[in-house]
Amino acid sequence: MSDLLAIENLSAGYGEATVLSGVSLSIPQGQALALLGRNGMGKTTLINTIVGATRYRGGSIMLDGKELTSLRSDQRASAGVGWVPQERNIFKSLTVEENITAVARPGPWGLDKIYALFPRLKERRRNLGNQLSGGEQQMLAIARALALNPRIMLLDEPLEGLAPILVEELLAALRRIIREEGISALLVEQNAQKILGVTDRAVILERGLVVHEAGSAALKADRATLETYLGVTDAGPRRGQPRH
Repeated sequence: MSDLLAIENLSAGYGEATVLSGVSLSIPQGQALALLGRNGMGKTTLINTIVGATRYRGGSIMLDGKELTSLRSDQRASAGVGWVPQERNIFKSLTVEENITAVARPGPWGLDKIYALFPRLKERRRNLGNQLSGGEQQMLAIARALALNPRIMLLDEPLEGLAPILVEELLAALRRIIREEGISALLVEQNAQKILGVTDRAVILERGLVVHEAGSAALKADRATLETYLGVTDAGPRRGQPRH
C-alpha cells in the first residue's frame, strides 16, 4: 500500500523557536494515524506545519508524491489537505449551509452526503454559525473540511470539550469517514483510548520528536507505554498530570 502522506526529517516552529526536530512519519492511502503526546510536545505544531501555518526549518512533506513545503496554505488545501483546527474556524455570521457551500469543491462530498452523515446540520441548515452548540460547530467544521473533497483530513482535538453523547456521535462519523469512505486522516486527540479505536496506527511525540510508533490496537492494550508517555492508567490520567 503506497503512502499518501510522507513526512521526512521535518523541522519547524514559530518565530525563532524550533518545536519539531526531525519528525518522520507516513500515512498510507485509506488509513488513519493517531498523533498522541502530552501538552506542548508538538502535536498541533505538526498539523499546523502540514497546512503551512508555521515557520518551516527543513525536511519534506509529500502528499501523493507532491512536495507541499513551497505551497501556500490555500494551495495545500487545493492539493487535497482538509483541516479541522481546534478553533473550528467556522463563519459564525453565515448559515450552516452557506458555511459548507462557501468552500465546496467538486467531488463526492456534496450537501446531501454531508447531511446524511450529520443529520443535525440538515435540521439546522438555516441557523447561523453562532447559533449552534459546541458539538454542532464541531460537526460543521468537519463538514466544511469534507466539502473540500480532500485527499487527507487533519483533525486537531475533534472531541475536546464535548458531552459524552456527542463524543460518541462524532466518533461514529469519523469511523464512517475513515472505514467506509476510505479517507486518510491524521487525528490529534487527548482521549487516547477513544481515538485509538478508530485509527490504524499511532505515533507519540515528545519534545518535537517521534518517540514511539505502533499499531493502534497494540498501543491501546499497552498500558505501560501509555502510562510512560501519556500518563494514562486504567483509571485515566495520573493525578497531577495535565490532560493532553
